[in-house]
Amino acid sequence: MSEHRIREIPYNYTSFSDREIVIRLLGEEAWQVLQRLRGERITGRSARMLFEVLGDMWVVNRNPFIQDDLLENEKRRESLSHALHHRLDQIVARADGNQQALWLAGKAREAATEFEQWFPRQQALRSKLLKRFSRLTRRDNIDFSGMARVSHVTDATDWRVEYPLVVLTPGSEQEICALVQGCIELGLTIIPRGGGTGYTGGAVPLFQDSVVINTEKLDALGEVDKCSLPGVESEVATIRAAAGVVTRRVAERAEQTGYVFAVDPTSQDASCIGGNIAMNAGGKKAVLWGTTLDNLLSWRMVMPDGNWLEVERLNHNLGKFMSSRWSSFVSPGTALIGKSR
Repeated sequence: MSEHRIREIPYNYTSFSDREIVIRLLGEEAWQVLQRLRGERITGRSARMLFEVLGDMWVVNRNPFIQDDLLENEKRRESLSHALHHRLDQIVARADGNQQALWLAGKAREAATEFEQWFPRQQALRSKLLKRFSRLTRRDNIDFSGMARVSHVTDATDWRVEYPLVVLTPGSEQEICALVQGCIELGLTIIPRGGGTGYTGGAVPLFQDSVVINTEKLDALGEVDKCSLPGVESEVATIRAAAGVVTRRVAERAEQTGYVFAVDPTSQDASCIGGNIAMNAGGKKAVLWGTTLDNLLSWRMVMPDGNWLEVERLNHNLGKFMSSRWSSFVSPGTALIGKSR
């Protein structure tokens, strides 16, 4: 089979080629064996049946809505499993003693068994996570549904690798710390996400055990306030915003009091402040007034160990980093934690 014919596996409406699917489900060696068998014209109908088996498993693996349906209906799972093994039995019967074909069928059988075992494991895992996270946030902030997982599988890159296991939408900043610690204890991969407008892939899950913590409910926004900054002689207009505040709202709040918010990415109607900080967003105004980090006075964040960290910039130059030789930051109550030249 030519590697350029990438759509012999049925139900494959993803960006993965047949080669990539075979490798993901059966391994690299299985693809090489399949190529040799088809090159020798040993397989024909058997190859089509194998692709049908892989297609059935692949469409379920890549569709959380079908997964939800099968998780709720044991009879449908049994029917699907029966169909998979029936086709594999036919492949074995047609192998005529060919060891490579039998080995390939065996690898497919292992994949089918693993596929079947995923469902009870997933049910147990969801139950465990629900019990753990329900102590830390509202039940409706914990979402295993296909809709939640599909809407958090990618960002503006449209790069899709793995669907997240669950989406958490904490209702307050106070919940974040405990949720992160809970994820750490459960051995889960953590992905913070706001508006999902990034072009760097930072919000794209790469592992099946990923937990997306969506910060969009953290939308507290203060008023523009003048305050004194360490090392700055005159008072400066500042505004306090939570991670989930949409960028446009901050710009509008600043404009209402006669000021300009320097951060104006093209995604400002959907992007959030937390993401602006994480990605150091800019925009047209950044040419004059700098990017997000240039205009940041202080921030409070949960570290990978699940503890809070507060950071404040000292001797702010009220401009771009590059305009100063040194920029200093401090965590209140501690010594200087860093310098950026």
